[in-house]
Parts: sequence; C-alpha cells; structure tokens
Amino acid sequence: DDEEDINSMENVMLEYAAMDRELNHYMTAIEETVNQIKREKPEIIPDLKNLVEEKFAALESKNSDSDLQKNEKYMYFKDQLKEMRKQYNNEAIEQIDEDIAVTQSQMNFICPITQVEMKRPVRNKVCGHTYEEDAILKIIQTRKQQKKKVRCPKIGCSHSDVKGSDLVPDEVLKRAIDSQNKQ
Repeated sequence: DDEEDINSMENVMLEYAAMDRELNHYMTAIEETVNQIKREKPEIIPDLKNLVEEKFAALESKNSDSDLQKNEKYMYFKDQLKEMRKQYNNEAIEQIDEDIAVTQSQMNFICPITQVEMKRPVRNKVCGHTYEEDAILKIIQTRKQQKKKVRCPKIGCSHSDVKGSDLVPDEVLKRAIDSQNKQ
C-alpha cells in the first residue's frame, strides 16, 4: 500500500531527526563541559562523564515533538513529498522514490558556502558536514585574521569552532559527484 510506504518513510525520517537532535545535544554537552573546565581550571579534575551526562540530560529534557518537525532534513522530505504529490498526483510511487533519492544526492553535492556543486569536497570530522575545500579554508583564514572562530556554515549545525585540522578530503563524495557528471 502506497500510503503505508509513505507513512513508513515519514517515521524513518522522524527517527532520523530524533537521532540527529540527540547527537547535537551530546556534542553541545561535551563542548559546554570542555568550556566549563577551561574557565574554572580546577585543581581536581571533576568527573567529566557525569558533567557531560548532566548537561546532556538537561538538553534532552527540553525536547518536544515539534523539534523533530522542524528538523532540516525532515522538512525537506515533507516539502519534496508535497511537491511530488502535486506533480505526479499519486502516480507511480517507484518514480517518486527514485526522485527523492536523486534529489537528495544532488543536494549533497552542493557546497553550503558557494551554493554550487563541489569539485574538491572536504568533510568536517567533528560535525560531518562537507564543503568546497577552497571556500571553507578561505573563511577559516579570514576569521583567523580577525581572531574569531568559524561556525559551521551548514544551516542548523551547532558546531562553532571549525578548524583546518578538522577537515579531511571526502573521496567517496568526490567519486559520486564525478560519477554523476559522467552520466
């Protein structure tokens, strides 16, 4: 049943949104703990695991279902679904599935900084987002001269200190882009 498949996909996207939120909360808790330790410079190192878990629990306690509905990829999925329903008027669900996959992969080829397809993608080891190498390095260099930190340019990402040392070439993405361009 097509409607059942769509509901199943939607549930998977909501699960993804929940995992994404949890991961972001965990990274924030670690970042806050590190900053707290740096500020306080305690003689006796506190139980870091406990501190992180407390901060994580505090962030998680503020969760609501509406957070998941606002997740960037979930909203994108819903928009795509709406567009496809209009466009195809519930025709061949297989075609819709394929369009979602193709559009999603093409979206991943676009640099969040330059808004053009990446030629030399690099992945941030901390948050997992990818950017065009020259574009992110130029931002890092400029902000370094201003003695400021670089926030991840991917919308919705909470990572606020991107460093050149965090960047690694994303060979898999580069091959995928090259492969699609050959077709």
